[in-house]
Amino acid sequence: MTTKDIRELREFLTTNSWLKMDLTLSDENKNVPMPPVQKAPLPCQALIHLPDINRDILKNEDIISIIKDRKSRRRYSNCALSLPELSFLLWATQGVRKTTKNYTLRNVASAGNSHTFETYLAVFHVKELKEGIYRYLPLEHALVFEFSVSNLSEKMVELGRNYHYVGKSAVTFIWTTIPYRMEWRYMESSARLIAIDAGHVCQNLYLACEAIGCGTCAIGAFVQSKADELLQLDGKEEFVFYMAPVGKQL
Repeated sequence: MTTKDIRELREFLTTNSWLKMDLTLSDENKNVPMPPVQKAPLPCQALIHLPDINRDILKNEDIISIIKDRKSRRRYSNCALSLPELSFLLWATQGVRKTTKNYTLRNVASAGNSHTFETYLAVFHVKELKEGIYRYLPLEHALVFEFSVSNLSEKMVELGRNYHYVGKSAVTFIWTTIPYRMEWRYMESSARLIAIDAGHVCQNLYLACEAIGCGTCAIGAFVQSKADELLQLDGKEEFVFYMAPVGKQL
C-alpha cells in the first residue's frame, strides 16, 4: 500500500459521508424491523445472574484521581476477580439504565443508541466461574456460559499476536460487533460510528478498572481470523472488533 493509498483512507475519518447519505434509503426508513438489541441466549443456556452494583468494592471514588491515574497496565497479580467486581465492570461498559420500546439507554454513548457490541469474556480467574468463554446479557445483567476451550490461555496469546497479557489476565473482555445494528439506520457511515463507539466502551472500562484497583490495556492488533474462530463467529455478520485484558494491579 502506497502513501497515497493510505492518505485516501483518511476519508473514512471525515464526516463527508453525512453530506451524501440519503436516509430515505435506510432500512429504518423502509420500515424494516429494528434488529434485536442483544443476541438471545439459547434455550439450553442457564442465566448466571450478576450481583447488584455495590459501592463497597470501590477503592477510589475520586474522579479526578481516577482520570489522572488511568493508563494501560499490562502486568497483573495472580489474584482472582470477585463476581461483584466483574459485575461492576460489565455494568460500566454496557449496563442498561432504561429500556424503551425500541432502544436501550446504557452507561456508554452510542450513535442512535445502536449499541452494536456484544461482550464476550475469556474467563481465567474469576471467583465462582469456571474457565471458559462467556457472554454478557445487558438486558438481564447476567452471563451465559458459551463453551470451554482447551488451552484457552495459549490460544488467546496466539490470537493476540503473542501479547502475553491477553491470556494471562483474570479475564479478557472481547467485544464483537454486529454491524447491521448500525447499518439499519446509518448505512455507509456505520463503520466510522462503530469505531467511535468502541472508544466510548473501552474508556469506561479503563476508568472502572482504576476505581476498583484493576488494570487493563486495550488491544486493537489481533489475528482477526483466529479471534472469530475462537468465538465461533462467521466473521461477516458478527466479528471481533476490540479486546482488553483485565487483572488486579500489582
